Amino acid sequence: MPTIGLSSANPPPQPQLPLAAALREGTVDLHREAEQAGIMRDLLRGRVARSRYCALLRNLHALYVTLEANLTRCAADPAISLISLPALARGAALARDLESLHGAGWEPEIPLKPAMIRYVERLDEVSLIDPRALVAHAYVRALGDLSGGQIISCVISSSLGLTEDSGLSFYRFSEAPEVLAARLRFELDSILLTPEERARLVDEARLAFRYHIELFQQLAV
Repeated sequence: MPTIGLSSANPPPQPQLPLAAALREGTVDLHREAEQAGIMRDLLRGRVARSRYCALLRNLHALYVTLEANLTRCAADPAISLISLPALARGAALARDLESLHGAGWEPEIPLKPAMIRYVERLDEVSLIDPRALVAHAYVRALGDLSGGQIISCVISSSLGLTEDSGLSFYRFSEAPEVLAARLRFELDSILLTPEERARLVDEARLAFRYHIELFQQLAV
């Protein structure tokens, strides 16, 4: 028999998801879409020529250089200092790969796509008006590189004949990827946020995925 008054009582509050889980659940649909968008679909099938692969790395380099510079500039914010793990920095590794695969003139010779130009503008914008939004962008890139990036490394190594010393620096970390991913999730879950800030981070992570999807589509040809 139901307890008297139970049906009219307010339901107990639901526990709040840890931030890493909230970001994952809030972006799972766009994450799946990004994995099959444009150049990524071809890349995972081993059907990307070296020139197209270099175009992808060139655009990711612009993303990382901008993201890392803004994370450094905003490091006084405790939320940003928690997730700014030096082992996750990829800008220098991408430059080495581009030097190896394209040559010394890669930066002026490989143009940025419109989606990436808008993306780096967004990173600069949020660093000024809402620096904690950078956490969402760091999450999207880092966990992608630490998980899916390892699969891409195997495919691209086989399809383009790359070795440890000729174009795979981007996927090589100073610590095991699973260890770094666990540490990043721990640091994300340590950030103290209001419900409104948490919701903004999920929204910003979704925006980050949309920029990636648009970029991958523009790199498809």
